[in-house]
Amino acid sequence: MTPNTELPNNAVIVVGASSGLGRGIATGLGQTGRTVIAVARSAQALNELAGRFGNVRAEVADATDPTLATSLLKQYEPGAIVLVAGARPTIVPLHEQTWETFSVNWNTDVQITFHWLRETLIKPLQPGSRAIVISSGAALQGSPLTGGYAGAKATQRFITAYAQEEANRAGLKITYTSVFPAITPMTNLGRPAVQAYAARTSQSEEEYLAPFGPSLTPEIAGAAIVELTQTDPANLAPGYRLTGAGLKNLS
Repeated sequence: MTPNTELPNNAVIVVGASSGLGRGIATGLGQTGRTVIAVARSAQALNELAGRFGNVRAEVADATDPTLATSLLKQYEPGAIVLVAGARPTIVPLHEQTWETFSVNWNTDVQITFHWLRETLIKPLQPGSRAIVISSGAALQGSPLTGGYAGAKATQRFITAYAQEEANRAGLKITYTSVFPAITPMTNLGRPAVQAYAARTSQSEEEYLAPFGPSLTPEIAGAAIVELTQTDPANLAPGYRLTGAGLKNLS
């Protein structure tokens, strides 16, 4: 990827910045000197993040609120948005799920992606802006212990592609990218999944993780998203795998 540090605005909104990969992404962007608008429901976590970086602004809010994207995009006019927020799935086999547990990621992850990407087209974002959606590697190969999680994450990919098509049709010059992180024991979301899948396959956690290579960390995720925001849109792919070794073009 060819570096190009210019965005139409120095501000970047990170939705889901309080923990895990989202916090790593907000931290990585904060270290570049960009103004980071960190969005999450946890005031304590966001205030801690803002206390570390004078260029991080905390926005305590529920990202599924359909009015939030409208107000924050209007207020900050960001050069990029990164959508990381989502629900933690219930980790049990299909027959132990209820519809409520099975559908939780549809009502959070998918809804957030829909509201925010829809608003980037309606507003719209400035030419040259980026929208990056953090999906999951589960979207590419399934996840039988997490109910509707894999399907919801796959739908995020579809929505991102639909938004790109509409932006192209309207000549908006906005770039939309999906990122698919590998399962990782380094976050509160991934650790229980690693434990459950290792137990399901009668392996130790180390044995289960071995084929994935180096574990993805929040710091690696942060560096990867910084790289995407600094890359010429002409050189960006629609989607990337993200592992401990960094980004890899899906195609």
